[in-house]
Amino acid sequence: MAEPTPRRNEPRLRPAPLLFEPAEAAGDPEHFFDLESIDDPGALLARATELTVAFQAAADRALEFQAVAAAQLADPRRFDRLTPADIARRAEWTEDYAKKMVEFGQDLLRGDTEGRGPVDPL
Repeated sequence: MAEPTPRRNEPRLRPAPLLFEPAEAAGDPEHFFDLESIDDPGALLARATELTVAFQAAADRALEFQAVAAAQLADPRRFDRLTPADIARRAEWTEDYAKKMVEFGQDLLRGDTEGRGPVDPL
């Protein structure tokens, strides 16, 4: 399981690198980051775990950027601000989830994330 995403004043741990796959490998549905070529179960578990942590860290970070963008789009100081319903339509979220993401983004922008983790979409 991935560690919680560090906040602005905490150093970020570097997950395993997500190496881009060559176009011919990406076109092969059986190919996934060369995992299928690892014969040793211990090595396979280690690399698959590294990838899991890296993907989770990337997803957590992307979610934070989504939240910040949602908060910026909903900012009442913007002449072109969007409502939570508008943001929900753009992001293909429910309106309730959009409201939570706006709040989370506002907390991130203020640097006030103590005790709050990423918003759970479910």
